[in-house]
Amino acid sequence: MQVSDTAHAEDFASVLRGRRSIDLFAPDAVGVETLLAAIEVARWAPNHRLTEPWRFYILGSATMRAVVDLAVELEIAAKGERAGPVRRARLEAVPGMFVLTNARSDDALLEHENYGACCCAAQNLMLYLWQQGIGVKWTTGGITRQQRLYDLLGIDAGKESLVGFFWYGVPKVIPTQKRRPVEEIVTKLA
Repeated sequence: MQVSDTAHAEDFASVLRGRRSIDLFAPDAVGVETLLAAIEVARWAPNHRLTEPWRFYILGSATMRAVVDLAVELEIAAKGERAGPVRRARLEAVPGMFVLTNARSDDALLEHENYGACCCAAQNLMLYLWQQGIGVKWTTGGITRQQRLYDLLGIDAGKESLVGFFWYGVPKVIPTQKRRPVEEIVTKLA
């Protein structure tokens, strides 16, 4: 392994600091080839015991419509009829969606390790796409805990659990953010 120079490390740090979760997307579609390239990079994430526990489900237009219908139905049930059109408009403005799942295990520690590995894979994927000018929003909203979503996507909930729902596309707006100072989150032990 070659030691990088400080400038290269700072460029990489800038990418890490600059990535944002995107809520608003331009209408431009992102080719599936780009998403597949991101998944190829994602699968190189660290994973305990080399279990490669991740599974990716890329939603086509028919499946996206069915997911939007389910999400709108759930929103109306929770918040009333007026919430439905707002939810529909928001979700129909998302150019692409995919789901990431985690392999279940009877071993609680292994399932926990697999979930951590899937989170690392998600970060790899999001950073790769960010470098391609594509933003992502990782959501774990109520729809991700609905058996009806599992059924709609053909996922066996006994074998896989949803890590998250991911929206992706060209960012329309890139939000700004701050983080707490390092001193507030680090404890140095003797």
